[in-house]
Amino acid sequence: MTIKKNTLWRSFLVILEILIITYLDYKESGTYFSLDVLYCLPVIQAAQIGAIRAMRRSDTQMSTIIGVLVAVAWSSAEAAVIWPSFPISALVMNIFTRSITFTVLGRVVTKLWREREYSRKDTLTELANRLEFNERFEAEQFRSERSGNPYSLLYIDIDQFKQLNDQHGHDIGDKALKTVAHILRENSRSVDTAARIGGDEFVLLFTETDEYVCDILVKRIRAASEKVFKEQGWEISLSIGHTTATGKSRTTDEIMQDADANMYAIKKQKQ
Repeated sequence: MTIKKNTLWRSFLVILEILIITYLDYKESGTYFSLDVLYCLPVIQAAQIGAIRAMRRSDTQMSTIIGVLVAVAWSSAEAAVIWPSFPISALVMNIFTRSITFTVLGRVVTKLWREREYSRKDTLTELANRLEFNERFEAEQFRSERSGNPYSLLYIDIDQFKQLNDQHGHDIGDKALKTVAHILRENSRSVDTAARIGGDEFVLLFTETDEYVCDILVKRIRAASEKVFKEQGWEISLSIGHTTATGKSRTTDEIMQDADANMYAIKKQKQ
């Protein structure tokens, strides 16, 4: 709901921007000043909103709609200066050609924004991908080195995930992956980093978190997952291995291998 409200508010500001540019452009008509190039700004902003809203699953029409509005506003202001002497045919042609131009511009910028957004995200769960996670992990190590505060890493695997896919299909499997991602978001802070690094493998980096607090968080995540999985009727569970470290005494790979080994030890205990 918050994302939707934010999108509506930003869309309103884009439309307001179009009206302001149109007014100023009309006011400055006949002078040496031209504000026409500013019409590109609302199209670019609409493309950014559309790219974030689309999340690669659907192609939003936000940039197209704004592009047409810009074309109409620009052409109408231009015609209003000498109306009714301005030819209707010229007005229609200007609206048509500018709509096409701004639509193409909007779609290109939307694609660029979308690729930028998802070059560092897992497209299914919208969590960080391995590249983004590794960079944040290294940054946390440097921060811990300076402050002396520990950080904790969780390595998470979904038990019986293959069976869930085989029995119920990949749509349910994808839903389970998204559910796990949601659980990790709900049980972490904005400064923490959750990532999907494999088919059914996730990691969660808790900044400034010692081993005691980490144990509490692991229990909270496990309890939340058990509740949701039971409600969905899924015979799956989470195996969670974790480790706590400080600074750069070990590499990120070594710490991940440690948490991974702990996770597999827990998984074997269940068998």
